[in-house]
Amino acid sequence: MADLCAVHPSRRAILGTAGALFAWGAIPRIATAAPGARDPRLVVVILRGALDGLSAVAPLGDPAYADLRPVIALTRDGNGDGTGAALPLDGFFALHPALPTFGRLYAARQALVVHAAATGYRERSHFDGQDVLESGQPGPGHTASGWLNRLVAALPAGEGIPPRAALGVGVVPPLILRGPAPVLGWAPPRLPRASDELGRRVLGLYEARDPALAASLAHGLEVDALAKGGPKGAGGLRGLAEGAARLIAADDGPRIAALALDGWDTHANEGGATGRLAGLLGGLDGVFDAFAEILAPLWADTAILVVTEFGRTARVNGTTGTDHGTGTVAFLLGGAVRGGRVLADWPGLAHGQLHEGRDLAATTDVRAVAKGLAADLFGLSPAVLARSVFPGSEAVRPLGGLVA
Repeated sequence: MADLCAVHPSRRAILGTAGALFAWGAIPRIATAAPGARDPRLVVVILRGALDGLSAVAPLGDPAYADLRPVIALTRDGNGDGTGAALPLDGFFALHPALPTFGRLYAARQALVVHAAATGYRERSHFDGQDVLESGQPGPGHTASGWLNRLVAALPAGEGIPPRAALGVGVVPPLILRGPAPVLGWAPPRLPRASDELGRRVLGLYEARDPALAASLAHGLEVDALAKGGPKGAGGLRGLAEGAARLIAADDGPRIAALALDGWDTHANEGGATGRLAGLLGGLDGVFDAFAEILAPLWADTAILVVTEFGRTARVNGTTGTDHGTGTVAFLLGGAVRGGRVLADWPGLAHGQLHEGRDLAATTDVRAVAKGLAADLFGLSPAVLARSVFPGSEAVRPLGGLVA
């Protein structure tokens, strides 16, 4: 899709300069939770491009790991002077040193890793892999709706239950949130930000001439004011997370949200403790820190799920990168998470244990992780999850014990 605006300003362009996208359909207010009841928040972060799970969370205890990954393998000692050393998790697995916030939350038992995870998709197309991940369907091309939108639509009405609305971060809501349930959209402005005074003047014009558009503009300005507050502004990955977190933290804000982060396709010059992947992981760690900081008063009820379409090859390729693979990691963090664990039915990295002789084999379906969160946070039954949220997934049981 083109990012350029039309030459002649339209109503859509004027609203865009205010830095907000608006909900389609009326966004209902939040029901107030009963005293002592959980008021859950669920955020899904999609890493598009296929995260190298063997570098994000390295299986240092596997004897085949280091030989498969010359140059990029993490080590306990780092560079010999302590810099670049992998962060120990459980004696077998270690965390990439660019993820200190996640490591801190893991030590506080507020974060966990699911390793050797993947969807049921076993090909290597980014487009189809992302379709399967976000649609929640068994294969690509089955639906135009996403599993998180269908989860929102499946929530029963009632006190303490989130409204039938969710937050999609980005100019175009990710597929995971498209569907019949209303979605509030927000994205940092790509054009120079219009001044608050201009926003008020435009609002005054539409209040006199177009009350319906004026109501939408007023709502958009309110959303943008909430999202852009704070000292760090809205630049970069952290700014994106800050804006989303402020909207989620609002008393009448959405309780379910999704955002997609691009750029995880590391075919060349991936790097080990430092380099390209380390930079990406550092940005992701900033996202974690922003959510933890801004959602601190609500952290006990918050769960953040981080997923990617598939993993990368176990072996390094000829350009010191990794190619499209299968098994990878999913991250879970938040005060609602029963953390301090790496969940893995570890398949091993010996040649005979690799999927098709090249990939980390997947032993956990990411749908089981999402189902476990949905069941424990929102009380959705396995039958509803298999019928409405992840159709045709009766054989994939919810992974229990994820929520504290």
